[in-house]
Amino acid sequence: MQTRSVVDEMPSAAPDAPAAIVVVDDDPFVLELVRHVIAELPAVDVLTFADGPAALEWCRANEPDVLITDYEMPGLNGIELIAAVRAEPHSAEIPIMMITASGQRAVRVEALDRGANDVLSKPIEAAEVRARTKNMIAIRRGQRLLAQRSSWLEEEVRRVTAAMVARERETILRLSKAAEYRDWETGSHIVRVSHYARVVARRLALPAGEQEIMFQAAPMHDVGKIGIPDSILLKPGALDDREFELIKEHTVIGHGILGGSSSALLQAAAEIALSHHERFDGSGYPNCLAGEAIPLRGRVVAVADTFDALTSQRPYKSPWPPDLAFSYLDQNRGVRFDPACVEAFLEGRAEAEEIRASFPDPRTEAGQQRKAGGHSAAAADGL
Repeated sequence: MQTRSVVDEMPSAAPDAPAAIVVVDDDPFVLELVRHVIAELPAVDVLTFADGPAALEWCRANEPDVLITDYEMPGLNGIELIAAVRAEPHSAEIPIMMITASGQRAVRVEALDRGANDVLSKPIEAAEVRARTKNMIAIRRGQRLLAQRSSWLEEEVRRVTAAMVARERETILRLSKAAEYRDWETGSHIVRVSHYARVVARRLALPAGEQEIMFQAAPMHDVGKIGIPDSILLKPGALDDREFELIKEHTVIGHGILGGSSSALLQAAAEIALSHHERFDGSGYPNCLAGEAIPLRGRVVAVADTFDALTSQRPYKSPWPPDLAFSYLDQNRGVRFDPACVEAFLEGRAEAEEIRASFPDPRTEAGQQRKAGGHSAAAADGL
């Protein structure tokens, strides 16, 4: 069985288009001689110019493959032309050769210093001009092929990275669904929390990449409930102190499941799982963190998760009206929630209402038979 490497998949050299060779010389005889010599090479298109400014104008509007220029010319000499062409981004790497009758070593050194790849002395020999130009064309074609393969590799990296991110997201969603099978929450809950979290992140003007990570990692906030006994997780009434202490452990369990990964996405999910029940005043759990000591992702998801929990059916409560839930968030700024996160969510209230309407919970017989409590703050504290 044969295997193929990435190199095997790389694009090979395509049939070459004619190489654009620009020749500049104010001497008509030399200009025609050079044009004639180069035209004998295969797959070339020779363009001739009698002065530097005209050649420079063409080079700025087009992309030459090779530039061959005389040194002593009126208006713009060869060294000045080379420097000007090199200043053009698309011509920064093209092979350039200067032809000069000057015997001064300083002229040759300056030409090379300003960007010439080669300097040829007059009188020229046809065979030498042809051979050096052929080598320059080969260099240019190598540059183009390298750029083509580099572009292909960049696209391949983007494709593979996108596939890896998709697999990570699938892993997160499947783990989230595993938690749902042991909980009264629905798939709609984790979808809504993700969207609510992105509303807050966007209103906080977080970078687009962070907004996306928040959106993709938020579904894992309660994955640790996998480790909580059904007798507690599915209890239709309020939890006693012992039971509440046990259910707090879902934050630590979730972090243990997700932590230690090399994936930035799973690292974010672990951080959220551990910190989304911390409170801004330091009275939350599991670590009693306060203020900005709580990771921002945890502060964002705390608002998103609480709003969805308040407006959703739970075994111990009926859903709150959205107005009451928004009011609860507002009243708990700086106590339970980061004031900036609450403000961001309230600014996105219309978006939140649209999300809530777009992802309703399925109406099941079991859900209709659940016990409903009142709209009390005590119920909210048991989220």
